Amino acid sequence: MFHARVLVVLAVLFIPTVLLASPTYVGSETCIDCHEEEAEAWRGSHHDLAWTRPDEGMVLGDFSGSEFTLNGVTSRFTTEDGAYFIESDGPDGASTKYPVKDVIGIAPLQQYALETAPGRLQSFDVPWDAVKEEWYHIYPDQGLQSGDALHWTGPYKTWNARCAECHATDYTRNYDAVTRTYSSTQAEIGVGCEACHGPGSSHVDWAQEASNAVSDGTGNTGLTVDYANGGQELLIQQCASCHSRREPFLSGSPEPGTAFHDAYRLSTLRPGLYHPDGQILDEVYVYGSFLQSKMYAEGVTCKNCHDVHAADLEQTGNAVCTQCHSESGNGEFPTLQKALYDDPSHHFHEAGTEGAECKSCHMIERVYMGIDGRRDHSFRVPRPDLTVRTGSPNACNDCHNDRSPQWASRQVDRWYPQSEYRGTHFSDVFAQAQSGAPEVGTALRDLAAYNELPAIVRATALEMLQGYASPRLADELAHLLTDPEPLIRSTAAPLQRAAEPATAVERLAPLLSDDMRAVRISAVREMLGLPPNLLPEADRPAFSAAMGDLRTALQTKMDFPETHMQLGGMALATRNFPNAVSAFSEAARLDPQMVQAWSMIIRLNAALGETDAAKAALSEALAANPGDQFLLSLRAQLP
Repeated sequence: MFHARVLVVLAVLFIPTVLLASPTYVGSETCIDCHEEEAEAWRGSHHDLAWTRPDEGMVLGDFSGSEFTLNGVTSRFTTEDGAYFIESDGPDGASTKYPVKDVIGIAPLQQYALETAPGRLQSFDVPWDAVKEEWYHIYPDQGLQSGDALHWTGPYKTWNARCAECHATDYTRNYDAVTRTYSSTQAEIGVGCEACHGPGSSHVDWAQEASNAVSDGTGNTGLTVDYANGGQELLIQQCASCHSRREPFLSGSPEPGTAFHDAYRLSTLRPGLYHPDGQILDEVYVYGSFLQSKMYAEGVTCKNCHDVHAADLEQTGNAVCTQCHSESGNGEFPTLQKALYDDPSHHFHEAGTEGAECKSCHMIERVYMGIDGRRDHSFRVPRPDLTVRTGSPNACNDCHNDRSPQWASRQVDRWYPQSEYRGTHFSDVFAQAQSGAPEVGTALRDLAAYNELPAIVRATALEMLQGYASPRLADELAHLLTDPEPLIRSTAAPLQRAAEPATAVERLAPLLSDDMRAVRISAVREMLGLPPNLLPEADRPAFSAAMGDLRTALQTKMDFPETHMQLGGMALATRNFPNAVSAFSEAARLDPQMVQAWSMIIRLNAALGETDAAKAALSEALAANPGDQFLLSLRAQLP
């Protein structure tokens, strides 16, 4: 079976490390006695209530027997003997009654987690609208039925795998790939003190003046994170560990203070996630947007605008912005131009109206989960001219949706005739690349090499360049393998696959020992396709260690269909066809709508002479994806 094969490989390449004694988690209640002011701000915040039990006062939804019906499925919400229940369509489509296991969030919506199998929690797709006080469906237009991977019982809605890490403190997934079960653990549900400050036992010892207060090397106060002296990046990356769209490398919450790129692979400005100009499209959770901003480049951090304990804004309305953007400025940012911004002479709207709010023009809002508005944190100047050229949205037409982008562009030109925000933009190149323009490789190369652009923009260009890879391009961008930004180093590595093998090995080998796991994993992935005999003996320990990083990253996500697609690709690269079939089969089992996985199963079986197996897989694939034209085209190719 596939699981046995994969786990044998993982067991060989993943060598566990014996850990020295380290600080342990003590719980937020232990912190409160000494940190009353911070605790008062945190209590009742979105962090505190990110994950709670269905106790008295925690459940906002109407469980008095209310019902919600969509697409022929009725969900019923009841209370029995003080416990809360939801009855709805289960994994097999049959109406099933589940006790509410956990409560997720507080506003503007509250969702509920149901235990569909021992240890397996699924986030139910009919949450409570805390503003309108009614039930609603997050995805009303998708018509999701049981058996669909996106149904609330499917793998993409498994709380243990997709959500819990950012709603808990010291979370570990503990997925067993053989039994396909979870035994997840956490020090505390909800985002508690130690989720950001690290395990607190040594800090408690220090506070009590115990003799072993700092004997484990955790700092002057016994904490693993020192925000006071850690600089801009420490705080931002700690917030980004949850407030970002990313792929995790570890089995749960990294210890606070872990560098972002040592724990995650950040999603670039890819189509489907962002618009060509970098504005948010899908739910990307702030970090990727903020990295594009001038505010980030100038040293602004999350806490300049947000109370890190209450998770609220430091000021209300435009005052959040005018604490810096004003005639008096802010001494913390001396290069900031001092000017009058909160005035019609700047925004050209009547004072007190929505159009006069800074966020309306500089932080467009998009709604996710049906009712949850999120603001774009790239803090961009409205560019309706880019809408005309690239199709990216703009703040002007968000409000004036009855007017054209051309009208908005002309209006902005009249207001700011001398504006520096004109002319070409990286989105011109990205839009061309996304449309399949054949002559855009040179422009992408220039963007990737231009140091004045934000790293995430350059990394996006590098990722897009993979479709234009050539020996010349590999040579021209080889210097980016030593770029100071780990995001650049990790996205530059795949371009070396087009280089002559010996040259590629020579260039990639140093990255196997990079400080950041994201870079090491990217490098070792590319090395898998190169002749192993080209790697010098001195670099082989680093290669083995980087392979351990890769295997660990895959091992921790064996409940992700995407992981099995990667394993299948790796098996193909090493010509291990039985393992490839098994990997793609597990991907299709987890996500029956993953046509790409079915395609690989069918074609591999056919190539191996297993015609009956190929036909059986095709029948199963069409049952899960009736009428799919690509699958139907494969039928004609089978004997």
